Amino acid sequence: MDRTLLSFAIASVFVSHVNAQEIESEIEKAAEAKSVEKIEVRGVRSPFGATKTNTPIVELARTISIETALDLKQKGALNLSQSATYMAGVTGESFGYATRVDSISSRGLSIPRYRDSIQELFGNYNSTRAEIYTMEQVELLKGPASVLYGQGSPGGIMNYVSKTPTLGKGSEVVLSYGNFDRAQVGLDVNGSLSENDEWIGRFVGIYRNADSQVDFVNDDTQVLMPSISYMPTDDTTLTLIGLFQDTESDTAAQFIPVEGTLLPLADGTFLPNQDVYAGEPGFNKFDTKSNQVTLLGEHIIDESTFISFTALWRDGEADYHQAWPTFTGGTRYLNAFVGAPIAPTDTFVPRTFYQADNTFNQHAVDVRVNKRVITGVLDHEILAGVQYQNVETDANSAYYAGGGALQGDFRYILDLANPQYTGAPDQATFDSIYNDAPEQTVKDVGFYLSDQISVENWRLTLGLRHDRVDNDNGAIEQDDTQTSYSAGVLYRFDNGLSPYLSYAESFETVVGLDTNNNQLKPEEGRQYEAGVKYELSSIPGFITLAYYDIEISNLPNPNNLPDEAGQQQGVSSIEGFELEGRLNFGEITAQFAASVMDAEDPNGFALSAQPDSNASLWLNYSPVELDALIVGAGVRYVGETVSENGTIRYETPSYTLGDIMVAYDLSSNLNVQLNVRNVTDKKYLTSCLFRGDCFPGVRRTINASVTYSF
Repeated sequence: MDRTLLSFAIASVFVSHVNAQEIESEIEKAAEAKSVEKIEVRGVRSPFGATKTNTPIVELARTISIETALDLKQKGALNLSQSATYMAGVTGESFGYATRVDSISSRGLSIPRYRDSIQELFGNYNSTRAEIYTMEQVELLKGPASVLYGQGSPGGIMNYVSKTPTLGKGSEVVLSYGNFDRAQVGLDVNGSLSENDEWIGRFVGIYRNADSQVDFVNDDTQVLMPSISYMPTDDTTLTLIGLFQDTESDTAAQFIPVEGTLLPLADGTFLPNQDVYAGEPGFNKFDTKSNQVTLLGEHIIDESTFISFTALWRDGEADYHQAWPTFTGGTRYLNAFVGAPIAPTDTFVPRTFYQADNTFNQHAVDVRVNKRVITGVLDHEILAGVQYQNVETDANSAYYAGGGALQGDFRYILDLANPQYTGAPDQATFDSIYNDAPEQTVKDVGFYLSDQISVENWRLTLGLRHDRVDNDNGAIEQDDTQTSYSAGVLYRFDNGLSPYLSYAESFETVVGLDTNNNQLKPEEGRQYEAGVKYELSSIPGFITLAYYDIEISNLPNPNNLPDEAGQQQGVSSIEGFELEGRLNFGEITAQFAASVMDAEDPNGFALSAQPDSNASLWLNYSPVELDALIVGAGVRYVGETVSENGTIRYETPSYTLGDIMVAYDLSSNLNVQLNVRNVTDKKYLTSCLFRGDCFPGVRRTINASVTYSF
């Protein structure tokens, strides 16, 4: 791709905030007819989605997956990870059943999370998890997106659109109960606050008290999300959103050793319960709080000019304590180390004890102008914007490796086959090794331009963005500048076929110096994508087939170049195919997805914990003669994952899971629904890492709900 040519163009954004795509709204008309006043089947377009503009998805030279609030409800998704399990090329549960964080990957890479087009999470384990009941929909823009968002992952971004005040939308209360004593109340109240509808408000609240599939691990939370919109004219809307969350929990990921889960123990057996709690009751916790205020603004200047902005303040904190098995070697290693048996069986493991107090604070604003300009036969949709953010993170911790076992203290070893909990080291032990790390600050200013050019059936997108990123980690202050480019071309045939080609870039800063004291360069990603979109005419439906080729450069050196002066000669490559679509056959609607991927790190090894393929199918059946009934069923296949380092290679087998749903309208304002995910209660591992630990998957989840609409 010729960058000189691109620099003359006004940019592209691979755009289209289809807050619910046109084609999806057609597919869901039957559901809409049955859910009036209960579930908002489709949202209105807004500039606060993943693509920041209104270009239709059929004219987007990129792939984007969208799950609406109705999709999430019907599939029984209980968290953000589960919202992604029916998307092509997306891994929603990379590290098994989890309560700390939603580990979502796209095209083999971990991706950042945004709310209303502003990044919501920085750093690790320092804030609450996002709750899907607060969202209108979840969008995943695949591939590099730095031309829109600045530094980020080449895999893409996930953006979720907040529930905000909406005229004509009703209110509801949802009571739900499921296995593992999961009880939740959801409240969504929406209405006008003034006689002329100049002021409208909405309140979303969640209260949950829940245990989990892992003993001693709870997942309790309280969420308050008030919002108010002010519309002084038909051309202006200001929306203020507060989001306050307090979660008391523990970490479901137990880091269970490979021996006894993926591989047999020395006697050929496996652990009787791979969901065994390896922590320490009374010590473990993962308690988080977050506070957030968002201001959304929209103003139509004239029929061709539109301005919008998102401003965000957010802070979070986490009090994190955990004990987990020492990853590699376990008791067999310790027996050899001390020269004598310390435990009667190989199911005994030493444990590492960890304490951390992490905080996070963010200020951000993104202002953009959309302008339509016609020059001769060319119709331009121009987007110009500026984004600023200031993020401060602080992570202080005490890490007691092996719980003293490496020094000959075996008081805290645990039998994973028959756990008898020992208690934790006293607080003085942690205080003596406490690391009060310096605060880290990242400031980013980015300017971006884009243009979607239409001429007859052609759609051309061109884009660029320039960023300046300042990092201060307490030891090094570093400034980086980067210009990112994107381009795409799409042709809309009259028969509904739209082939396209696109190019996009991403970058992520790397703080530090190489062995020659040169500042490290940002990691860079580039993607070529080719595909075809097909908007069916015989039935409402939409299908996308895409091929992508991603290269990531300036990575750490491969193993065969560890001492080279240039420390960023590593290159990783990822390529794959993705198929995704939705079809409406009247009484039956179908959503399907499939992907295959070949990904290698700089040493030619497979990317850890990333499946080589996935596939899914979800069907809804709504018989005409029983218009109060909807039955849904789905199947999800996730391919094999590999983790290796040259001497160790673990292959975690593929797995297939089934889900079912039954919903019935008892009256015009009362609905009951039953969801079962992993209906056969299959035991499986999502991944095992060469460091020596494995991650069990989500067991059968049963959830019943009653929704009263008013």
